Amino acid sequence: MAKPQSPCRSVGLVAPQTVRFEEALPFRSGARLDGFELVFETYGTLNAARSNAVLVCHALSGSHHVAGRYAEEEKDTGWWNNLVGPGKPLDTDKFFVIGVNNLGGCHGSTGPRSINPATGHPWGSDFPFITVEDWVDAQARLADKLGIERFAAIIGGSLGGMQALSWTLQYPQRVRYAAVIASAPKLSAQNIAFNEIARQAILTDPDFHDGHFYEHGTLPKRGLRLARMVGHITYLSDDAIGEKFGRSLRHGKTMYNYDAEFEIESYLRHQGDRFSQQFDANTYLLTTKALDYYDPAFEYNGDLTAALAAAQARFLVVAFTTDWRFSPDRSHEIVYALAHNGRDVTYAEIDCVAGHDSFLLDDPQYHAVLAAWFGRIEV
Repeated sequence: MAKPQSPCRSVGLVAPQTVRFEEALPFRSGARLDGFELVFETYGTLNAARSNAVLVCHALSGSHHVAGRYAEEEKDTGWWNNLVGPGKPLDTDKFFVIGVNNLGGCHGSTGPRSINPATGHPWGSDFPFITVEDWVDAQARLADKLGIERFAAIIGGSLGGMQALSWTLQYPQRVRYAAVIASAPKLSAQNIAFNEIARQAILTDPDFHDGHFYEHGTLPKRGLRLARMVGHITYLSDDAIGEKFGRSLRHGKTMYNYDAEFEIESYLRHQGDRFSQQFDANTYLLTTKALDYYDPAFEYNGDLTAALAAAQARFLVVAFTTDWRFSPDRSHEIVYALAHNGRDVTYAEIDCVAGHDSFLLDDPQYHAVLAAWFGRIEV
């Protein structure tokens, strides 16, 4: 008899954990870290066979805090709390879920804010350039530490989807299932252009101090604020912005000044201000560069089918109709390459008005697809 479906609940109170690695980690750039720390959270219980672990890879501004909440911050629920938990599509009654803050991040893992042992000062812009492949190598070290030889699944959206895909190429024997959501096999020139505008906003901020602003007691808030405003526009669809804000005026009439007159202006300024106080400028620079650099087909003369030949996992690829930054056409490229390698791949294209951010939302069709796919996985 089938086990009755448990009602959807939260994973409740959670707490981050920190693990230290002393063995050097080489980077694709030729640099290396002689030691590093990763901050992570776990939800659910690792079974005796250690066969039910699922790794969640985060996007640009994400972190290890995937689900649940902290005791001291009641409203700060994890960024994928609607997806992860008992009875939810990624069911923690079945799976042991792991969220990791990537290296170079600003939420506890070793990054630009950390002390460079060679100088005794924060790394700042001296922190090595990092790639998606480097993140995967670091995550593999964490899996080793937790005694997880093979993941039941690895899932990620956007930049997280690139990491999930990269796992299947770097460690094909260690991934049974992989979910690549709202992602792409490489950035388009337009996407790289948006990232460059965001980086220039930060790099030209007088308070940036060549990336060593920590020692100057400043924060490049203006640059980071503008970078976020530009980025945030690309995460939304035109329809979503129009439906939510339209051309609504905050005061009901034009004021003929440069204050935030339109509701959309006020919204973007609020998002930018909030982000500039929470995120690290050097981490933003490193992460957007990692996005730009990712291209598994580069070493195969642009042949993505040849690049994905090493993958052995079963795949779920999800795209959203109004996502113009990581359009469905980019997901089609992944599906095509996997199918031409004879891989088991399920593709879902979700009609959702929210644009790129759709992968974070509680869309019924989207979550039904995820629930059905995760339901196939035997642990």
